[in-house]
Amino acid sequence: MKNAYLFTFLLFCCANAKSFAQVDSSAIPPAPLALIDTVKVLHYQLRVNGEQLVFSAETPDGLALLQLNGEPLELSFQGGQAAIPADADAKGKLLLIRNSEKAYKLYHIAQLKDGSYRLRHIPMWLSIVPPLVAILLALIFREVIVSLFIGVWAGAFIAGGLRIESIYYFLLSFLEVVQEYVIDALANTGHLSIMVFSLLIGGMVAIISRNGGMAGVVEIFSRYARSPRSAQFITWFLGVAIFFDDYANTLIVGNTMRKVTDQYRVSREKLAYIVDSTAAPVAAVAFITTWIGAELGYIDDGISQLHGFDADMTPYAIFIASLKYSYYPALTLAFMLMLIFLKRDFGGMYHAEIRARNTGEVSRKRSETEESDLEDLEPVKGAPLNWYNAVIPVAMVILVTIFGLVDTGMAASYSEMLGANITVASQGWGDIWHALGALLGENSSFFMKVGKLIGNSDSYTALLWASLSGVAAAVFLTIGGRIMALSDTVSTLITGFKAMLPALLILTMAWSLAATTEALHTATFLTTALQDSVNPFLMPVIIFILAALISFSTGSSWSTMAILYPIAIPTTWAICVAQGLEHDISLEILLNVIAVTLAASVLGDHCSPISDTTILSSLASDCNHIDHVRTQMPYALTVGAVSMTAGGLATLLGGGWAISGMLLLASLGVLFLIVRKVGKPVQ
Repeated sequence: MKNAYLFTFLLFCCANAKSFAQVDSSAIPPAPLALIDTVKVLHYQLRVNGEQLVFSAETPDGLALLQLNGEPLELSFQGGQAAIPADADAKGKLLLIRNSEKAYKLYHIAQLKDGSYRLRHIPMWLSIVPPLVAILLALIFREVIVSLFIGVWAGAFIAGGLRIESIYYFLLSFLEVVQEYVIDALANTGHLSIMVFSLLIGGMVAIISRNGGMAGVVEIFSRYARSPRSAQFITWFLGVAIFFDDYANTLIVGNTMRKVTDQYRVSREKLAYIVDSTAAPVAAVAFITTWIGAELGYIDDGISQLHGFDADMTPYAIFIASLKYSYYPALTLAFMLMLIFLKRDFGGMYHAEIRARNTGEVSRKRSETEESDLEDLEPVKGAPLNWYNAVIPVAMVILVTIFGLVDTGMAASYSEMLGANITVASQGWGDIWHALGALLGENSSFFMKVGKLIGNSDSYTALLWASLSGVAAAVFLTIGGRIMALSDTVSTLITGFKAMLPALLILTMAWSLAATTEALHTATFLTTALQDSVNPFLMPVIIFILAALISFSTGSSWSTMAILYPIAIPTTWAICVAQGLEHDISLEILLNVIAVTLAASVLGDHCSPISDTTILSSLASDCNHIDHVRTQMPYALTVGAVSMTAGGLATLLGGGWAISGMLLLASLGVLFLIVRKVGKPVQ
């Protein structure tokens, strides 16, 4: 069954789309669209004639409206032909053309040495090859970096026009892996923020380990963690408690609880699963998180495209109303509790737990090379095991993150108010908070204001402030307590940086792979495969599968939401309206689709070996990354299958909180039976 699930996911790997070419508008005959009836272009041939791209189609003379790389393309057909300039250099560029029936074709055009142009059709199914290659190689050989590199190379070769006839361009695609894709990934300010945040957190963890603070925390938690079960529950509880950001959640909980779970012979695979599966599920559905701004923005953009949508609901109200269909996050958290308290596991996790309990090997035996690379982070000789030397820096990270979210949110909200001509007495927090009511409307609640504030915040800035504050606190406590000299403290800080480098390399290559799949417009390939009219009650299931596939192949919940929300929301509404469903039923189906897009994005993220949070969970737990993916995937797919079934039945039975609540209880019962019947006892 596991292989069947995996094959389904790998088969439909995809990513998002990106524009590469711009049309020379001077080459298009001026013709007012409003005055001319456009003709339809369904089937066409594209060829190069001199310095022109020539469209040939059996269509009446007149103006045709197509799309080129997402931009409108007006073609004036005469005698069944129309032309635009063939503008490209020797490297070439990709052209994604959409005809009148929204069918897509992908081409690569490049200039040859003699000044002529080469045009090649790129079958869009090839866009699944880069993530497919990377994921398969990673799962087979358990070596992530090389697998990702080969996947990026495959993507660069396809995006370069499949120039099999030229060894030069084949080698050039190899060089472009670093020259173009890796450098572009590192040039992204958001990516750099995550890397710096991770480095600083790694440095802080190294310092509080060496100064005895982490050992003191272990002593404190050991009073409550008296068994493997209680150690796992405390880890779960901390994961739920630090709900405001998935990155901070993962790194803090994983590094804090690792020694506690090691003491009770809980496998690193189980620790990584608990850390990973309490991070994104909580951050995705909590009212006040770093996710909420992006979620509300995507929902607002999708709702603005609807025709005949007269529900008087703000994006925040729509988000809250959709939570009743968010089965996967809720069931994932409950499923972990069942595994913990029933003391049962199955699949690869069962074998990992048995290994840890029986042999004390909390992680798979490393090679001698891997062992020699591990840094010694035991407390220095004579270090006092004071818990506050670790708790204060960690608390600084949490508190400064919250402060940063509020501060940047206040500043952004103030600018938004000025743009909306709303009078604000001053830039003080109190005045801005009071004016939020005018921005959101008279019926705005406390939670709506907080959601708006956090939604407007700059989470990257907040995390950078927080991690730097945590490092500063750790250094001050270590030097002030005369535990280590300044030079030794800085050396330990650098040691922490070094420990983060393997994960940062994987992150960089994962981002590079996402760039190649983005360039190949592969999300378009997958989404258009499902654009035909279907039963509206099946839309939640279809969107669930689609979101999980996109998230699995891109490794990003956020990019999946960005791709799907603008497509899924208007498409679902249009299908409901076209088939004459009542407004209330149509609204419930729409809310269900909004919820499952987010929930299934998290599912795909959990299953993907190229997901940033999955990588960080492996790092924070000091678990082999592929071991983490292999053991977590059966659990994620089990909960995902139950969640998809519940979501599909919800609107079929009429929707609403009562139906959703009963289905949630039924789903919990099904998962309980699965754990009891399939799971094996781990004593």
